[in-house]
Amino acid sequence: MTDPSTDTDVTLGEIERLVSGQHFNPHSILGAHPGPDGVVVRALRPLARSVTLILDDGRRVPMTHLYQGVFTVTLPELADEKVPGYRIATSYAEDGEDETVADDPYRFLPQLSDYDLYLIGEGRHEELWQVLGAHVREVDQVTGVSFAVWAPNARGVRVTGDFDFWDGRAFPMRSLGGTGVWELFVPGVTDGTRYKYAVCGFDGVWRDKADPLASYAERPPATASVVFTSRYSWDDASWMEARLSRTPVSEAMSIYEVHLGSWRPGLSYRELAVQLVDYVVDLGFTHVEFMPVAEHPFSGSWGYQVTGYYAPTSRFGDPDDFRYLIDALHQAGIGVLVDWVPAHFPRDDWALARFDGTALYEHPDPRRGSHPDWGTLIFNFGRTEVRNFLVANAVYWLEVFHVDGLRVDAVASMLYLDYSRKAGEWAPNQYGGRENLEAISFLQEANATCYKRVPGITMVAEESTAWPGVSRPVYLGGLGFGFKWNMGWMHDTLSYLSLDPIYRQYHHNEMTFSMVYAYTENFILPLSHDEVVHGKSSLLGKMPGDEWRRFAGVRSLLAYMWAHPGKQLLFMGGEFAQGSEWSDTKGLDWWVLDFDVHQGVQRMSRDLNAAYRRTPALWQLDTSPEGFRWIDANDAQGNVLSFLRFPASASEGSASGASGVIACIANFSATPHLEYRIGLPAAGRWREVINTDAAVYGGSGVGNLGGIDAVPEPWHGLEASAVISVPPLGVLWLTPEE
Repeated sequence: MTDPSTDTDVTLGEIERLVSGQHFNPHSILGAHPGPDGVVVRALRPLARSVTLILDDGRRVPMTHLYQGVFTVTLPELADEKVPGYRIATSYAEDGEDETVADDPYRFLPQLSDYDLYLIGEGRHEELWQVLGAHVREVDQVTGVSFAVWAPNARGVRVTGDFDFWDGRAFPMRSLGGTGVWELFVPGVTDGTRYKYAVCGFDGVWRDKADPLASYAERPPATASVVFTSRYSWDDASWMEARLSRTPVSEAMSIYEVHLGSWRPGLSYRELAVQLVDYVVDLGFTHVEFMPVAEHPFSGSWGYQVTGYYAPTSRFGDPDDFRYLIDALHQAGIGVLVDWVPAHFPRDDWALARFDGTALYEHPDPRRGSHPDWGTLIFNFGRTEVRNFLVANAVYWLEVFHVDGLRVDAVASMLYLDYSRKAGEWAPNQYGGRENLEAISFLQEANATCYKRVPGITMVAEESTAWPGVSRPVYLGGLGFGFKWNMGWMHDTLSYLSLDPIYRQYHHNEMTFSMVYAYTENFILPLSHDEVVHGKSSLLGKMPGDEWRRFAGVRSLLAYMWAHPGKQLLFMGGEFAQGSEWSDTKGLDWWVLDFDVHQGVQRMSRDLNAAYRRTPALWQLDTSPEGFRWIDANDAQGNVLSFLRFPASASEGSASGASGVIACIANFSATPHLEYRIGLPAAGRWREVINTDAAVYGGSGVGNLGGIDAVPEPWHGLEASAVISVPPLGVLWLTPEE
């Protein structure tokens, strides 16, 4: 061993930068380096009393403090040999009794390949989660965690956590060139370890940041990331194989929208895998849609302000517990959709906001990077690395967690530069228009990539304007979604039904207007969470009149919705006509099921789903005009709407083609229509499939004793007709007897 004064390969200025955390390549100083006088080994051990080099042959060589916590030793006898294997023993006590021995992080090569870095630089790494974030690996027979984070404008980045008592000085990371990625392999770190990145920003300010690609996080309000390796073994192979050939647009889709924290408060993912799965199977829904499960800071929210895009929230368990829930749903034959929020993110200083001291993930121009309504930041969709972060995130949920589709939140806010902005508060695009060209391109790329990589899934847009081609393929100039929420149908229908029946005749067009544009997009009809919160009241509360009329109104709404062209989505609680608005703390009002009227709505919801699933006419041709025909759209005075739904095998107007047809007659007046003649496509016996006024549903029992006989008397332009009784505030479904 030589005197440290002979260690002249490094200057005190370089050590100052290293110790201050602002050296781009700490590996050039720390670790083992062959030189003319032997192998020099340096280690950064702030506040250490003694540091000893332990060679593979067992020799212990004391290291000498060089400067500012950097210890050094030169091994002249190894001048002509390769760098030896070694470990470092450190003591922070005078007597050395607390000595710990560990492998040196600075003796390992980068764990990202040149190809990975190339793809990251190009913004085309579709499996970004495999290389960035924290991953337990075995490198040169040493187990540890490889940390990697994108922070191109940072002056320095350190990783800190349980393994260094959150001191933050001992583990500076190296920059991997122009990609902006910082990397370090830390031996000895294991699953369950909490960590963060200490980032010295371009502005010289240090910020402790959660890992943007962490797969697990501390339970809020704690904000650290957690090292996690999945050990889950899936049992949904048959579901996943069948998914490859699915075409959701022509299949049954009845969606139960769930906020996991308030469905039954206090349940874990694994408890939900029993209780929620049993409930959804019993009610007959084909899919569940989870409101955002990605980590978010405020438990009392819907979850749309995401801070951990790659981490299922730890409130209900770890990521494998979430896998267990999805697996259980798949094994029960239930598809899983998840809300995805690429439109904006919160300003929390420990998350994505100004990650490296600059507007990195957010757009630097506040006219494009700040959302005036929500107080959030907007992603810079024109930056390749940001697009890559989001596109890979979409793929991540579909592939890693076997999710069957993503519902993309707030698409309208992404498409328009002037969304919710006054004149002078927004900047036009390069052509002078209001369209956000970068966001459009991003959405097209995300959809095209997801459909390319994961056949059989579906991408759903919550888009509230008349933007053309939302659910048309990218190659046809569309945005590439599989479905679009029909916000117009939801608004018009709820507006109409909120009126006293005596006034509805003057608003009849609100109910028929949906069919004017029904085939311009592939629609999902939503009665979503947005309609039962913030003073909007529950579905039951929106209905006018006394208690009987309000419950009848909910039943007629659901039956009309299930028969209308388009898939269906119902927020939890609507299936049994919960009376109160949503509450994050008390959950659903399950106690109301002690009352017959609520049980009746729930029973009818179950029967609607059962009839829907076994009736192809209600879903095969949702997106084709051939699947629908008005019987009578003009009975405004009677508040009656009637129409036919056809399966793909039926041909309108022929007796043989009436097989499988559903006739829906909806009476939105408060009085029954007795002796009401209705046109039908074929004579013969027609069976009542659904009567929302049935006594078992809480109705008054007006109906047709289970069926009617159509005679060959033309009516409403159809070759047959029948005289029927239509119940008050009631909906009938009729189908020909086989």
